[in-house]
Amino acid sequence: MRRTTLHLTTGLALSAVMLLLAGCGAQNGGTSPGSGTSPGSGTAAPSSTRTAGDCTAGASLTAADTGRTVCLTVGGQLRLMLDGTKERPWTPVTAPGGALKAINAGFVIQPGDAVAAFEAVAPGTARLTATRPLCAKRPGQTSCPGIQQWTVTVEVIRP
Repeated sequence: MRRTTLHLTTGLALSAVMLLLAGCGAQNGGTSPGSGTSPGSGTAAPSSTRTAGDCTAGASLTAADTGRTVCLTVGGQLRLMLDGTKERPWTPVTAPGGALKAINAGFVIQPGDAVAAFEAVAPGTARLTATRPLCAKRPGQTSCPGIQQWTVTVEVIRP
């Protein structure tokens, strides 16, 4: 009879994969720096109780802001910079719907970065999204098919 044992390296690898998968499903929940709930901070509150005093005319976002909800007043601007690499580039940020209009964001300095800017043009909600590979793609090396997703919800109200 053959005896099968779980090797230490296999157990460590399995543990690492489980931690990675658990981290992929975790959401920030608005606890990133600058995500307080004071008026004018541009953070989440029930949309039925939003007032212009709860929203901001401008916001800047980074990759650390994933999962946040930002509130802008009509006419406000949102700018974002997602730092990527040539091996793990961000896709262009999309904002479907009519609440936000893309405006000139300037130049992208580094390959793999995603730079975008939007103007709040109409009341409504938009979901900004971008993705990038979880692992770098290098010739001759094993790669993983995982994707890192970045999302921010933007609520736009009249001032």
